[in-house]
Amino acid sequence: MALRLLLIDDDTRLHALLASYLEQNGFTVTVACDGARGLLALAAGTFDAVLLDVMMPGMDGIEVVRRIRQKSSMPILMLTARGDEADRVVGLEIGADDYIAKPFSPRELLARLRAVLRRATPDAAGERIVAGDIAIDVPGRVVTVSGKPTDLTGIEFDILVALARRAGRVVAREALLEEAGRGDVNVGGRTVDVHISHLRQKLADDPRSPRLIKTVRGVGYVLAKDRA
Repeated sequence: MALRLLLIDDDTRLHALLASYLEQNGFTVTVACDGARGLLALAAGTFDAVLLDVMMPGMDGIEVVRRIRQKSSMPILMLTARGDEADRVVGLEIGADDYIAKPFSPRELLARLRAVLRRATPDAAGERIVAGDIAIDVPGRVVTVSGKPTDLTGIEFDILVALARRAGRVVAREALLEEAGRGDVNVGGRTVDVHISHLRQKLADDPRSPRLIKTVRGVGYVLAKDRA
């Protein structure tokens, strides 16, 4: 069964190029030329992932991500202009799963898209990680704290898994973003710090005196095996 993809971008030439290439590689592609039309398409249909341009007339891609994340955790791959590091940082901070800088090759886009979908799709092999009162069903992408489900974005989940697999050991900021599948070191440090802050809030870890995800100044973070 073909995967359903929504492409939101105001570049009609890009629509034709990507739709043709992606449809040859197992996707059905719906296109929207601006953010408002993209949100309408999402409300009317079901999609497996979104390709989203940042710079669009009217509602920009950052606002579209915010609105999608209010209702859905579906994978979002952002399309950004080369050098727009601020857009990439903000996009990842508010819940985008990955980004690719324009101009890009269709093959590179396809590889990044498949990687995002793999991270979001349950695997047949069951990996379960328990650290203190946190339980992580890795293939099901479900996190519970004291038995209660906790809703995380894609990148928050991946960073938590990377920490949990090394519970009790320090993990560098850059390594966390690499293990989460997003390896731009220039973006990494600040982005990880923001997501750690979000994780602490969602895991009820006091950010003023964290006992679960502890900061190792100048290095990275460590997930405690048990809450102190």
